[in-house]
Parts: sequence; structure tokens; C-alpha cells
Amino acid sequence: MDSNIITYLACICFIFIFGRIFIIPIKKLLKLILNSILGGIIIFIINLIGANFQFHIGLNIFTSIVIGLLGLPGAVCLVIIKLLVG
Repeated sequence: MDSNIITYLACICFIFIFGRIFIIPIKKLLKLILNSILGGIIIFIINLIGANFQFHIGLNIFTSIVIGLLGLPGAVCLVIIKLLVG
């Protein structure tokens, strides 16, 4: 009977430690994915508005990740770079 209790406690400790090790990277990865999706939506909206002015930003993985990492300042940065380059 005592070995069952020790086994249960060891499993609970293992799950707690395992969760602590992997939950932080998973949270960061999920945040990056969510921000990248939102970045794609922002680029789409910029392209909808910019269509009236012949302004277009390519919707690809690079631009989506830039906006995903930087947020709204990343979108502004991409617009400024597009205006300067082309």
C-alpha cells in the first residue's frame, strides 16, 4: 500500500516538473502563432485599404512573422519599408 502512495506522489511530481519545463516554450510558440495569424489579418486589411491607392504588401510567412513578433509597430515598419523601397 505504501508503494502505491509513493508511486502516485512521484507521478504527480513528475507531471508538475514536466509541465513546468514545457509549458513556457509552448506558451511562447502559441503566442507567436496567434500573433502571426493576427499579422496576416492586418496585412489583409492594409491590402484592402491600399487597393484604392495601388499599395500592396505581400502576404507571406516573412511578413506575417515580422508582424507576429513586433505587433502593430511591425505593420507600420513594413508599410514604411514598402513606401521607401517601392
